[in-house]
Amino acid sequence: MSKGKLFKFAENETFSCLYQPSQDEVLHKDDPIKGRWNEEMFCKRLTGNAAPITLELGCGKGEYTIDLATRVPSCNYIGVDIKGARLWRGAKTATENALSNVAFLRTRIEFINSLFAPSEVSQIWITFCDPQPKKPNKRLTSPMFLERYRKFLVPGGIVHLKTDSRELHEFTLEVIEQEGLELLCATDDLYGGKGTHFCAPSCDLLDRPELKAVQTHYEKMFLAEGKPITYLAFRLR
Repeated sequence: MSKGKLFKFAENETFSCLYQPSQDEVLHKDDPIKGRWNEEMFCKRLTGNAAPITLELGCGKGEYTIDLATRVPSCNYIGVDIKGARLWRGAKTATENALSNVAFLRTRIEFINSLFAPSEVSQIWITFCDPQPKKPNKRLTSPMFLERYRKFLVPGGIVHLKTDSRELHEFTLEVIEQEGLELLCATDDLYGGKGTHFCAPSCDLLDRPELKAVQTHYEKMFLAEGKPITYLAFRLR
């Protein structure tokens, strides 16, 4: 392991905003922070406030989580990833800027139900995750993962998917139809004037400025390559 990674892992231990349970703490049992994120993390550790919680799954370096939290300070945000060296960047930025509504969680998404209680989370963002072309069940919008999310999302909680993968976008639309979920909006070319767009009555998600203004590293890279970015949002029932 490189000295750079060792340094980052060591510094990770000093960040109040970064929660790193061991696998033994979350494997087939509940972690002590489950149901207590606002109380233990945002109010006590970060001296912030109890507020609706939004998760970003597979957050990488956390730039999307941090940008959302900066633009919408009335909510609390948790970026989730298994890579400690990536999370170091987000946790360090949040610490240096004294952001009291940003936290990071290092864990596998497969263990997510050990860490969040019923109705503890209001929304989920899935941004440029691995589309798993050969393993549909491992896609973060597969029925298996949606069932996990149901256990901790508030009733009618929203799931957002932003990706460059047309395959994952179409797959998710099929899952939404098969599961009888409420599709709020969808576009297969978020930044272009062409393509297919859908928006349910009274839904303003496609018009919100943060949808285009907040971009991940990969999103910027794909846009520079001319790849269309897709987006959709739906409610779990």
